[in-house]
Amino acid sequence: MIPITTQPKKLIALCLSSTEEKNGYPLRRALRIAEELSSEATIVFITDVPLPDIPTAYRTMEAATHRTLLQVVSFLKPDLLIRDTGSTVKDEVEAIWKLVPSILHFDDFGEGGHAADFVIQTLYGENAVDVTDQFKTGIRTFMPDPRCEELRAKRDLQTFGDPPRLLIAFGEKDPGNLTFRAFRHVMNLQIPLNVTILLGKSYEHDASTLQMMALSRRNTSVKKAPHDFLDLAAEADIVLCGGGYMPYDVASIGVPCIVLAQSSFESELQFPTDRDGFSHLGLGRKVKQSNLLNAIMEPLLHDSLRKRDIDRQLALPLGEEADTLFETARYLLDHPKRAVPGKPLRDVVN
Repeated sequence: MIPITTQPKKLIALCLSSTEEKNGYPLRRALRIAEELSSEATIVFITDVPLPDIPTAYRTMEAATHRTLLQVVSFLKPDLLIRDTGSTVKDEVEAIWKLVPSILHFDDFGEGGHAADFVIQTLYGENAVDVTDQFKTGIRTFMPDPRCEELRAKRDLQTFGDPPRLLIAFGEKDPGNLTFRAFRHVMNLQIPLNVTILLGKSYEHDASTLQMMALSRRNTSVKKAPHDFLDLAAEADIVLCGGGYMPYDVASIGVPCIVLAQSSFESELQFPTDRDGFSHLGLGRKVKQSNLLNAIMEPLLHDSLRKRDIDRQLALPLGEEADTLFETARYLLDHPKRAVPGKPLRDVVN
């Protein structure tokens, strides 16, 4: 009898960091990738801290430091490492080179990104320059939540709030406490507003001060995590939020939005701008009260401006190349860049 041999199932390691202010998007993206590729490869998540939102169907391992990450990767010997941990260092990535045949990074603005085999830079915007062929850039690579189509349809049936509904959200930690700064300015608006303030799981400041301020104002509430930003944004008439991925989620639904950058990095990103249907006021810590209040009032007072911004958002090519994420992962899985110990390969791509 001739023995039947089968090709062992390949392994993908998805490495995530919970330390970035990214509105949960990296985890949502990673779960979509895992769901898409789980029939073709075994999926393992590597995180710096426990992430309870990862389904128990997937194996998880912790790696809080680069040294620990190297140990975990050396143990797993994945065929592909997909990494979404912010900017990386070149030496660290080159150390991983010796352990993994293919490496894919997301939104890595460090020198380590140039050492990865492929990088998808959603946050670069549409007019990125000075990038090599190993980079895929632009908002087309954003992966909208599958619920967005349903939420857009729901908004079409929704009437303008009476009073109008303002949602304030600045992510998990809000290190600059823009939540407090923005709400303190909003308190000076002399018109009725229904205000909802979202606080993240790791909000670093005194929430009791915000709660006392909210109690002094009608139709105002403070919601602590967990909450669903997408659902709440879809119910709002205006969203006031940070940069990064939050505006992408807002544009996927179509809601007038004011952006206050939480850092100089966010303020320098090419998306979003006025032409995208947003009012971007620059660094939140430098915003003037008059500018913020005017930005809130404009879409409330002018239907044409509100409709213009929504139309611009919904016309954006968000997600048009989302399948690139799956295609790139499959290509790197099937055509590894290197031969490494424990992974004998005959079809290495130079």
